[in-house]
Amino acid sequence: MNGNTHELRLDNRTTLLDTLREHLDLTGAKKGCDHGQCGACTVLVGGRRMNSCLMLAVTCDEPVTTIEGLAHPDRLHPLQEAFVSHDALQCGYCTPGQICSAVAMLDEAAAGHPSHVTPPDRPVGGDPGLLTPEEIRERMSGNLCRCGAYANIVDAIQEVAS
Repeated sequence: MNGNTHELRLDNRTTLLDTLREHLDLTGAKKGCDHGQCGACTVLVGGRRMNSCLMLAVTCDEPVTTIEGLAHPDRLHPLQEAFVSHDALQCGYCTPGQICSAVAMLDEAAAGHPSHVTPPDRPVGGDPGLLTPEEIRERMSGNLCRCGAYANIVDAIQEVAS
């Protein structure tokens, strides 16, 4: 968990989200819908974005990174900085999930994984700097923001992508 190992005794039905929040005091991932539909609980598992409310903690056998583990000791992660500078948050409830999702999404794009709206003539190889606002919106569609900060979220992601 965020570079540390934890040994926990849990009920085998405990979700990763509940483990993070209730057993490890990592409260960045939020419980929104508890059905995997809002993205507020998004964390990185093995570098891939996951809805932690849908994942059982006992099935997690890869490193987990939460919003608390993204920053370096002396500075924020570039996406965290961009969210602040672009005012890409209002209430902040969805922000940790948005940022974790954006980190993985940029990695997916860099690895050359296409999305539904990736132009068919885009060269394979993955340059996240080529992501259009439409493509960022589509790739981030699993993360909802009730405050409607989407335009600023897209701007923040585009800044880091380029």
